Amino acid sequence: MRVALIARRPTPTNEALALSRVATVDWELMSPEEALGVLRCGDAALGRLDVLPTLDGTDDGLWALGGLAARGVAVLNDAGSLLASHDKLLTARLLHRAGVPHPGTRHLRADRPFPALRPPLVLKPRFGSWGRDVYRCDDERSLAATFARLRGIPWFREQGALVQELVRPQGYDLRILVAGERVVGAVNRVAAAGEWRTNISLGGVRRPVTDLPTDACTLALAAPRASGAALVGVDLLPTPEGGWTVVELNGAVEFSHEYDLSGDVFDTVTCELTRLALDRVAGGEPVSAAASGLSPTGPLESRV
Repeated sequence: MRVALIARRPTPTNEALALSRVATVDWELMSPEEALGVLRCGDAALGRLDVLPTLDGTDDGLWALGGLAARGVAVLNDAGSLLASHDKLLTARLLHRAGVPHPGTRHLRADRPFPALRPPLVLKPRFGSWGRDVYRCDDERSLAATFARLRGIPWFREQGALVQELVRPQGYDLRILVAGERVVGAVNRVAAAGEWRTNISLGGVRRPVTDLPTDACTLALAAPRASGAALVGVDLLPTPEGGWTVVELNGAVEFSHEYDLSGDVFDTVTCELTRLALDRVAGGEPVSAAASGLSPTGPLESRV
């Protein structure tokens, strides 16, 4: 069985996953076109197509994931699950339907009245990442100014924006990495001085997690079930009541060894996803670690 990691960009995470050799099956980094040329029934693929840098959609190639699935390739993070993670409007609707806590969300379009929400609010792209073009509006004045600014941005004219209730920032968030049905990694992201957003691209720093809260793990496992994602980063914010709320899903999540919980996070992810791929190739029958030849130091147990 060949396993392809399908992406448009050779990011550090994509390259590290492709180089992992814990499983008996080697992973290969391919473009959508390359994957269509070589993968056949009985092979597997992991979709890692990301949000466009222009924030107005996703990388070209979702069509290839559908073509591979029709051919009999076991596709993890297929087109539907990637859209469910990248399209924040769809994410909000799926999480609401599944009963997963999520900030109140409305869709804002330039040609429609402003939604019936009042500050404090967050305005963000429908297809967003890296903390770019995410605005916090604490009062009516900043809200009006931000709305006026959005009218000149191409992605807003194309896709509109999301308006979300603000979860009062506490200086950090918790990102939990889920592969299959297991929590396999986690990190706290601490905002830079003077910044309310926790994105690493905006100066935030990663801090290792030594004790994962059980309630956060429960939400982190429920969120990808709503989206159908096999590998996803779940971003959670602490609430004033002492719980957690899911703010975003990341279908092409970037991660590093700072996410390690027990052993090498890349090896753990590769083991878990290889086992899941083997299950699907076998027609849904569970494949044991011994039968698949995976390392005995395979994926972490779920922590709930």
